[in-house]
Amino acid sequence: MLDPLKTSSYDYSLPKELIASKPVFPADSAKLLVYNTKTDTITHTTFKKLMDFLPDDISVFLNDTKVIKARIFGKKPSGGKVELLLNKPLFMDRYLVMIRGKVHEGLELEFDEGLVVKVLELNDDGTRVVEFYKNKEKLDFLTLVDILNKIGHLPLPHYMNREDNEEDNTNYQTLFAKNYGAVAAPTASLHFTEELLQKINDKFDVNYLTLHVGAGTFKPVDADDILDHPMHSEYFEIGREAKESLDKASKVLAVGTTVTRTIEYYARKNMISGECDLFLNPANKPIKVDYLLTNFHLPKSTLIMLIAAFVGLEKTLEIYEEAVKEKYRFFSYGDGMLII
Repeated sequence: MLDPLKTSSYDYSLPKELIASKPVFPADSAKLLVYNTKTDTITHTTFKKLMDFLPDDISVFLNDTKVIKARIFGKKPSGGKVELLLNKPLFMDRYLVMIRGKVHEGLELEFDEGLVVKVLELNDDGTRVVEFYKNKEKLDFLTLVDILNKIGHLPLPHYMNREDNEEDNTNYQTLFAKNYGAVAAPTASLHFTEELLQKINDKFDVNYLTLHVGAGTFKPVDADDILDHPMHSEYFEIGREAKESLDKASKVLAVGTTVTRTIEYYARKNMISGECDLFLNPANKPIKVDYLLTNFHLPKSTLIMLIAAFVGLEKTLEIYEEAVKEKYRFFSYGDGMLII
């Protein structure tokens, strides 16, 4: 029998051709698997028909984070090439990054637009703490983002197995992306068209919160026991209107795992901003989110474990097996699932 606390239980077989490297057009033509928890039934449809399946009297919550062109290429003083991925800002205009290429504390790396990166700390987990400079002036976050948008690349997930292109600048951002800070898109929201979003706004109480998706979202669970996994943290913020709607909502639909984790963190900690490190799994189930709209996630990832927090391990694997059989497209640019 499968053990919901064992990482090995969350593995599944996925043919490579089902990994989506590009989105479908229009966005709402993507497939949608609807799992009804009350009737224990699966329905196959498309995102265009999403409204037919949403319960009445729900409050809808979306993530308005915006993806940074966080991947940049430069050189060391020796002339050797180096690749840097911005993860997130820290305090005092310091930043957590990942650097491909050997570096040491005090090393200064050079990039286009006169951007200089000084390495301050080497962390045991492979991340680095750095400062960014231009003309010998230390850069704040918004100034840095402006430069990255000129010289950087969107950090597409590794499983897309390709470089970013001009179309990704639109396709890998949500229609309502607003606040720069993410290195990955809240992908459940990529399926919305203007028309579908308008229909949802017309019928439901729709709210936006922010969680800046970090590179840790792709980190596999290496521990044998899932509860031994050191969960990554990501900055979140819930505005006044969203908080008020959340407090009075009778039923909550979270669009995406990032929204789910933010709401559930607030429900437990009563914090409206800070670092969210909540790990939802069958041993830590949701207490505020009733319904979930999401994509299909990587094997042995914290995200598939989050799905199991809603419907259980065995049902999760059954749903994923059905999605593979029906040739759903998986991961960031893939198809989706609605749990009601």
